[in-house]
Amino acid sequence: MRLMMILFSMIGVAMAGSGVILVLSLGYVTLWPIVGAAAAGAILALPVSWFVARQIQT
Repeated sequence: MRLMMILFSMIGVAMAGSGVILVLSLGYVTLWPIVGAAAAGAILALPVSWFVARQIQT
């Protein structure tokens, strides 16, 4: 669990940042699409970090 949280701090930032860059490059420059993309990236990073942590521990 601790490894997953450490990985989430890095993977979450990377995925949220990628989502924001994607939204901005598509031309959505208002607040809510940017916040939504950052939130979606952070939420999607949870299972990704869990999977990566599991692969590292085995």
